[in-house]
Amino acid sequence: MWLRLPGRAQPWPMTRTANRLTAAAPGTSGPPDAAPEASGSAAASREPARTVDHLQVGDVSVTRVLEYYGPADLTPADFFPGIPAHTWQGEEASWLRPDFLDGATGVVRSAVQTWLLRSEGRTILIDTGVGNHKERPYSPVWSRRNTGYLDRLAAAGVTPQDVDVVVNTHLHVDHVGWNTRLEGRDWVPTFPNAVYLMARDDFDFWNPANERRSVLGRGNQNVFEDSVAPVHRAGQALLWEGSHRIDAHLRLDLAPGHTPGSSVVTLESGTDRAVFVGDLMHSPAQVLMPDCNSCFCEDPAAARATRRRLLGWAADHRALLFPAHFGGPGALEVTRTASAFAVKGWAPLSRATHQDMTGEGR
Repeated sequence: MWLRLPGRAQPWPMTRTANRLTAAAPGTSGPPDAAPEASGSAAASREPARTVDHLQVGDVSVTRVLEYYGPADLTPADFFPGIPAHTWQGEEASWLRPDFLDGATGVVRSAVQTWLLRSEGRTILIDTGVGNHKERPYSPVWSRRNTGYLDRLAAAGVTPQDVDVVVNTHLHVDHVGWNTRLEGRDWVPTFPNAVYLMARDDFDFWNPANERRSVLGRGNQNVFEDSVAPVHRAGQALLWEGSHRIDAHLRLDLAPGHTPGSSVVTLESGTDRAVFVGDLMHSPAQVLMPDCNSCFCEDPAAARATRRRLLGWAADHRALLFPAHFGGPGALEVTRTASAFAVKGWAPLSRATHQDMTGEGR
């Protein structure tokens, strides 16, 4: 039985108690400060073009670095074929607009972003977006981009040389692009001092030499060759299996379904908990409908099981969830009953604002 999506949620304040992020008014679902697109929002007016935001989770700092936020060029019916059409229409969809759904065009809105962590004196990037100058003949929305991602990373206080660890939650086109940069005619690692953590299952699946079939068809073409193989040839890739301990606060675990080697990063520091879930979810609607996948999941049954398991863990441990592609405040806390999940509250991060993938940058 599907849980009916709630109507428009009212804004509520977020409080921080002993670094614990909680919602002052649980039970609502929409992001704080959300307002109809025609009238704008208080958050948007306060933060007109903010692309870097920060919060503390225990002893680990978390900074959001946007590469892109805007239309995903997919309708909800195409993106989430299992979710009923009425979910995205009228008042029932008001809690998703404007952060996750464009009310004027009816297309999904999505973010491409890096979660930048500072833990135990090291700088860690979770996912590296689309990248610049990449040829993506079967994913034109991500092809030949030229953005200011490295400038935004610098605004967060990080140069490529500062990065110690890069985590690729999986090896899709929009998660590995800044693994490399173009130097002359060669693709070289963008982060020369970093260890790149990649699940062996995904490395093997996407290696063209293994000729695996994907639901993407040719949508991931060139990605392994220009964004994965150069890092491996440089000796900077660590191919892990099962689980991998990054440090005392951070652990990588397999979370298969979206891809064979999809993974999540669990953060446990003091009494605080968080989990960086990659593409476990592409829309908050999947919190309420966890059995509904995106159209990009390689193993639909495994994706559903993984999503339910991790939502359950997050609810039971009051952990913040950090999906890879959520707009709005970007991170959320969930709650559950015996039969359903719901959004409990949103992290006190600024709402994502439009970031164009065609602007000049480096």
